[in-house]
Amino acid sequence: MQPLTSTTYRDETWDFRSADTKQYTHGFHPYPAMMIPQIARRILEEFGQGAQQLFDPYCGTGTSLVEANLKGVDAIGTDINPLARLIAKVKTTVIPLEVIDQHIKDFNDFVFSIRWDRARPTPVIPRFKNIDYWFKEDTQYQLAVLKEYIEGIAHEDVRDFFSVAFSETVREVSLTRNGEFKLYRKTPRQIETFFPDAWAVMAKKLVRNRRGMAEYIRAKAPAAVARIYDFNTVYGIPQDVLGAESVDIIITSPPYGDSRTTVAYGQFSRLSNQWLGFEKLNEVDKKCMGGKRDKEIKTFDFPPLDAVLARIAALDPKRVHDVVAFYADYEASIHHVAGVVRQGGIVAYVVGNRRVKGIEIPTDKVTSEFFARCGFTHLKTVIRAIPNKRMPKRNSPSNVVGQTDTTMNREYIVILRKEG
Repeated sequence: MQPLTSTTYRDETWDFRSADTKQYTHGFHPYPAMMIPQIARRILEEFGQGAQQLFDPYCGTGTSLVEANLKGVDAIGTDINPLARLIAKVKTTVIPLEVIDQHIKDFNDFVFSIRWDRARPTPVIPRFKNIDYWFKEDTQYQLAVLKEYIEGIAHEDVRDFFSVAFSETVREVSLTRNGEFKLYRKTPRQIETFFPDAWAVMAKKLVRNRRGMAEYIRAKAPAAVARIYDFNTVYGIPQDVLGAESVDIIITSPPYGDSRTTVAYGQFSRLSNQWLGFEKLNEVDKKCMGGKRDKEIKTFDFPPLDAVLARIAALDPKRVHDVVAFYADYEASIHHVAGVVRQGGIVAYVVGNRRVKGIEIPTDKVTSEFFARCGFTHLKTVIRAIPNKRMPKRNSPSNVVGQTDTTMNREYIVILRKEG
C-alpha cells in the first residue's frame, strides 16, 4: 500500500490480478470497460453491511446488480444501451436449469436436422445498412435462421437467454477484427480464409452460459431481486422507481468520457442491436454523457477541472467542447443520483482519469467535488491498476486519425458518504 494522501492511496490488493472475473453469470457476454465483480464484491463487504437497496446509475451489463443479489441485496440498474440492459436482465434472472436444458436440447436437435437437410429453413434476412460489408452471405443465412428460431421461443426469459448468446455469436462471426471495440473490418487475407459456423458458435455460448447460470443459482440469495430500467440519470430519476433517500449504497463505474472519442459503447453494440431489432441503435453514443456538445465553454468553479479545460481549449478550441459537454452531463447526473441516497448511505464510483490532447483530467477529484456539493463527505480514494479490464489499449485523445495515446491503466475507487 502506497499512500499519496491520508485518504487517497495506491493499494495493490484491489488489483485482483489473478482473480476469475467470469464467475457466475459475469462471463455471459463481453462489453467495453466492464467493472470486474471483485471490486463490487469488496465494496459491498466493506461498506454494504445491512444494505437493502443498491442502485447502479450506469449499470452496463449488470456487474454490481449480480453481486448485490449474491449478497441478498435488492438492486436497481439503468442504462441507455438496449443490449446492455438485455444482458443485465439475463444475468440477474434465475431460470430453472431443467428448462434451459430442455431448450438447449431442442436447439441442438433443430441444428442437427438442418445440417442433414431434413428441414432447410428459408428465413428472412434483415436488410440493415452495410450487412454485406460485415457478414458473408452464408453467415447471414445462418444468423437469420438463429434469429427466427429464437423469436419462436415462447418462454420470455429463455428467449432472452438465447438472445444474449446470439448477440455474442453475431460479433464473433462478423468480419470485425477480434479484440476491437470499434468496428474495424478484417483484412482481405483474413476474410478470404474466414468461414465461421454460427450454429456451432451459438451452441458453445449456450453451454457456457448454462454453466454460469448454475453457479449463480447455487450462490444467489433466493429473495434478492434486480430490476433494470432505461432512464438517463442526466435528466432525472423517476420517483416511482426510486424515491428520495431510498438507496443504501451505489456501486457503479460511469463512462470515462464521451463515447465518440473514449469507449464507443454504441459502436461496439451496433451489429448485435441491428440483428436483435433494437430501434434507434445509432443513437446510443449520442445519448451517452457528452453526446451533445455545448455551444459555449462552461466553467465548473472547480480549479482542478477548469484549469485542465483551459489547457485543452488552448490546444484545440473545438475538442474542448466535447469535454465540457461530458462533465456538464456528469455533474447533472451526480446531482440526481445524490438525491436518492439516504443519509449515511454510501456512494462508490469507479472512475478513470482519461487523457485529452495528452492532458490528464482528474475525474476522481471531480467526482468527489460534485458529490461534496450535494452533501457528501469523501471517505477515501483507492487507486488500482487495471490488469484485467476490457479496455482498448490505445485511443485517439487528440481526435486526429493516426495519432494515438495510451488509455487509462489505473482506476480510482472513490468512496463517499451522505451526511445529514
